[in-house]
Amino acid sequence: MNNSDYNKAENAVDQTENSLKNAADNAKWKISELADKAKDYINEKRDNDQEATQEDWLDRVKSNVSDAWEDIKDKADEAWEQTKDAAEDVKAEWRKKTN
Repeated sequence: MNNSDYNKAENAVDQTENSLKNAADNAKWKISELADKAKDYINEKRDNDQEATQEDWLDRVKSNVSDAWEDIKDKADEAWEQTKDAAEDVKAEWRKKTN
C-alpha cells in the first residue's frame, strides 16, 4: 500500500476531528454565555410582569442543549461514515497489495 492510501485515511480522520470541533464550537449557547442568557431571561420576565423561575430557565437551557446535541450528533454521524469509508478503501488497497 502506498503513502497516498495512508494519507487518504489520515485526511479522513483529520476531517472527522475538524467536523466534530466545528459542531461543538457552533453550539447555540456556549457555557460562557449562560450567565448572560440567564440575566436576559430574568429581565424578559420582569419586563413582562412575569415570574422568572429556575424550572422555566432550565427548560430553556435543556431545549437549547437538545438542539445542539442533534447538530453534534449529525456531524458525528457524517464523520463516522467518512472515516469508515476511508478505512474500507485502505483495507481494500491492502488486500490488493497482499494477494
